[in-house]
Amino acid sequence: MADGRPNRMPGLRGVEHVGFTVPDLEQATRFFVDVLGCEAFYDLGPFQFDDDWMSRQLNVHPRTVMKNLRFFRCGHGPNFEIFEYEAPDQRKAQPKNSDIGGHHLAFYTDDFHGALNWLRDHDVEILGEPVVRHQGPSAGQTWVYFLAPWGMQLELVSFPDGKGYEMTTDRRLWTPVNPSE
Repeated sequence: MADGRPNRMPGLRGVEHVGFTVPDLEQATRFFVDVLGCEAFYDLGPFQFDDDWMSRQLNVHPRTVMKNLRFFRCGHGPNFEIFEYEAPDQRKAQPKNSDIGGHHLAFYTDDFHGALNWLRDHDVEILGEPVVRHQGPSAGQTWVYFLAPWGMQLELVSFPDGKGYEMTTDRRLWTPVNPSE
């Protein structure tokens, strides 16, 4: 931090996309497009190799078949891609957030209660009740987890008046509310 900024990789601008594996690409596409309102862009695949390309390039079993992958855009946020794989050593259980490699994808909304009702109207499983932060660095934030039809953990989040940490610094986390900042 010689110039006051954290060290960073040359040319780094930010997250371009996130990728994750789903059990059924078409089911996942229907969910992301028809329920969440994302836009599907393009597909690639299938990919299968007789040598060790898959293990060398992707760190998966060499006989893995990547049946298909599809890119999406969802509002003002990073793109994401979903994969459907078939592999001899494939694990089928969804990781929990507490597992190594556990994850979730969070979707920001300006209308938390409207979005929550939308999810309920589409029979999406909501985990627990919305959590409203009143104190600390996340004060002003409301969130709740929900599950994709195949069990992937997702989050609905909103902080229309900002977050508590903004009162103590000029620095800001990126947010889809102001994507160019």
